Amino acid sequence: MQDRSWTVLSLLDWGTEYFKQKEVRNPRFSIEWLLSHVLEVKRLDLYLLFERPLHSTELERLRPMVQRRGKHEPLQYITGRVDFFGIELSVASGVLIPRPETEELVEYILASHDNDAPKKLIDIGTGSGCIALAIKKERPNWEVWATDLSESALRVAQQNGKELGLQVHWFQDNVFAPELLRHHPELAHSCDILVSNPPYILNEEREALDREVREFEPEEALFCSSTHRMYSALVEHAKSLLLPHHSQMYFEVHEQYANEVQNISKDYGFTAEIRHDLAGKDRFVISTLTSTLSPS
Repeated sequence: MQDRSWTVLSLLDWGTEYFKQKEVRNPRFSIEWLLSHVLEVKRLDLYLLFERPLHSTELERLRPMVQRRGKHEPLQYITGRVDFFGIELSVASGVLIPRPETEELVEYILASHDNDAPKKLIDIGTGSGCIALAIKKERPNWEVWATDLSESALRVAQQNGKELGLQVHWFQDNVFAPELLRHHPELAHSCDILVSNPPYILNEEREALDREVREFEPEEALFCSSTHRMYSALVEHAKSLLLPHHSQMYFEVHEQYANEVQNISKDYGFTAEIRHDLAGKDRFVISTLTSTLSPS
């Protein structure tokens, strides 16, 4: 971005070409996202402002953002914001960026449970708090708990809750060595719903990921050593949290290992079904408890 007179249109065209040269994914969308953030307008409104000149202060704000995007840093980390299920969330390095597929997971939960009867829901591996906060916004009479191993992620989630004015109970915990019930024994066998979007990409798939995911998003929120180990730990944790009858688990899963997660759920007395995401991939396993939780 050399010093010259810039309009919205000339910057959109220049930025698109610049990002193409840097092999950035979605080059036009990228410059639209950054420019709309700096100008504080909706992205599509840029097309009503083609002839608007940019002030020097606006260019100064935009320049480092363009440089960061040119190095393939995710747009959400650059602007620090992301939209998720009708709410705006803060995200930062060290926190997984919420995906559209996870919005579909929220939709499945809401579609299965109306707003009349209060529920108790726990979100394991909450990250930015996206699932817990979206659920709490749509079901304000529900009691919502959320845990995560990452202290930094929980700080972001708590701040999101404060900004949105939504009350969620946050707790730092490790699903492989959970301490939640030691501190909150009242949660034992009291939850109607357990939901989790855990790390489910296997370590050997690392190099196949897009560069901006592989190099910038937190490894601990992306990768697991074993699908069986991860989801078995989740279901074991669920044994002590869920009501003994008619409770449910909602998992986001790797499309290639949905059958494995379904079988794990069945081994613990759940009926389990696989649901597709909008791309037609086996993305979710939804399980309902039909008998007392116990491994086969």
